[in-house]
Amino acid sequence: MSFADLGLFAPLLQRLDELGYRSPTAVQRATIAAVLKGRDVLAAAQTGSGKTAAFALPLLQQLSCAGPRVAANSVRALVLVPTRELAEQVQQSVQRYAEGLPLRSYAVYGGVSINPQMMALRKGVDLLVATPGRLLDLYRQNAVGFAQLQALVLDEADRMLDLGFARELDELFCALPRRRQTLLFSATFSESIRQMAGELLRDPLQVETSPRNAAAASVQQQLIVVDKKRKSELFLHLLRRRGWGQVLVFGKTRKGVDELEQLLLAQGIRADSIHGDKPQPARLRALQRFKDGQVQVLVATDVAARGLDIDQLPLVVNLDLPQVAEDYVHRIGRTGRAGATGQALSLVCADEVERLLAIEQLIGQVLPRSEEEGFSPEHRVPQTTATGQLLKKPKKPKQKLIPGAGKAPGKGKVHLGNWFEDDAAPKVRAVRKAPRFGK
Repeated sequence: MSFADLGLFAPLLQRLDELGYRSPTAVQRATIAAVLKGRDVLAAAQTGSGKTAAFALPLLQQLSCAGPRVAANSVRALVLVPTRELAEQVQQSVQRYAEGLPLRSYAVYGGVSINPQMMALRKGVDLLVATPGRLLDLYRQNAVGFAQLQALVLDEADRMLDLGFARELDELFCALPRRRQTLLFSATFSESIRQMAGELLRDPLQVETSPRNAAAASVQQQLIVVDKKRKSELFLHLLRRRGWGQVLVFGKTRKGVDELEQLLLAQGIRADSIHGDKPQPARLRALQRFKDGQVQVLVATDVAARGLDIDQLPLVVNLDLPQVAEDYVHRIGRTGRAGATGQALSLVCADEVERLLAIEQLIGQVLPRSEEEGFSPEHRVPQTTATGQLLKKPKKPKQKLIPGAGKAPGKGKVHLGNWFEDDAAPKVRAVRKAPRFGK
């Protein structure tokens, strides 16, 4: 099947040919024609499978062929995303696809001045990519209106509909026209999210191009067990010993991300970081340096788990497992994209066994584990099953007490000497207590 078979018009087909897009991916084959017909869509597909093109291409065609010109401070299609990085990523993709089309697109998000965004919206925008918080700020200041809105897209919809965005989304949905096309795209959908999505969609086409919540088959996954206090040390050891090239490392906290970055820099390793406390220009600069190959190791919190599209990224390392199991799928989806292969390595300590269980239950497989010589953990990480259970330790056979042997005084413990026959008991001299000084 070709893109032409999906109903895309000549300008887009020519642009796709220039970009080297030869044939549509599974999610594009399943959704583009339906979106062109105006249907609502709920699409679940693995990271790196071409979801952005699946909704952007048909929307650009609709905006080019139908409807009046966009009015001042108005938008005709809205794409909501959870992070600033993803907003930039989607906007860049839209600009590439729309080259040569008489359309305006723009991205708005927090962390930067709102004034340039208000100025850009004065002329109206055909396709706007936005994070909910900043879009709500602009709406409250009358910088943007939705009277002309034709289509709404929730990209990474599982996170968009999560509790963290519920209040902003509720207010935005009240401001949007009810007669609209709604598209939900993501790599993971929980049952509760699917129920919530049912309230937003009208007779949607439901698409699943891979097993639900599955990790990409193109990514080889494994874990190394290690004590928590030695994780950074182990990462440095592996970086050198295995001769890794570019690596994207995910940490749990902003403080942990900063600490690893400083440790790497002190060792002469080109490193940078991304997390929520950093100004947006610094975050975008760090990402661009990593994409350009100026940085070997990019350390990040989960703000970078979605939206990072880095060509031929070979390796993702989880220094810490994520709090939410679904984020594991998104993290490792930064590698093995667009048909390429990749590796995902997690450094797991005993404290993280519950998170490990949740991840393995979600993806339906037990991650192969190993130990690194010289880094064997003092605290054991229990064996797990793909159903989210711990393998039970085999019960120790009960020892038979010798008849007549009683319990020694003190907390009910059996005295060691009682395990011997009377004539075989070792003779031990009593140890005289040392005198207390000062008495």
